[in-house]
Amino acid sequence: MVAEDRLAIVDGLLTLPFPGKDTHVGFRSTGPSYHVCVLQASQDFWNDRSEEIVETAQAEIDATLQSLVDALTVRWGGPEAIDLGPYPWSEGPTPEPMNQLCQLSGEMLIWRHLEVGRWVALAVGQSDPELPIELLVAVSETRIP
Repeated sequence: MVAEDRLAIVDGLLTLPFPGKDTHVGFRSTGPSYHVCVLQASQDFWNDRSEEIVETAQAEIDATLQSLVDALTVRWGGPEAIDLGPYPWSEGPTPEPMNQLCQLSGEMLIWRHLEVGRWVALAVGQSDPELPIELLVAVSETRIP
């Protein structure tokens, strides 16, 4: 997938209606107020978790992230960094998509689109050391505390 394909996914998610119930299909999950999609995933690390392999995979994901950040910043201005660390410890259930994102990452970068009532976020994370490192995009209308 090239940069234009990833940007097309972001644009599509900004206008895609939210479904009435939570659904997870392949690399995409969606619900009443959110969409989350994996834009890029590294290899898994079941067979080889050497420092060189992991660092190379992380560098590839980071380069793609930076490319997207640059493109979205040209469009919408600089992102806001949101610390996802407090979400699992907050009172009550953690709303989606922060629930998914905080299980994978400690931070997301967001761009707010007040005219459409949604925000776009990018996050990089890994749910387990043997699993792939993922670059995710989230689009939501959920209020960010």
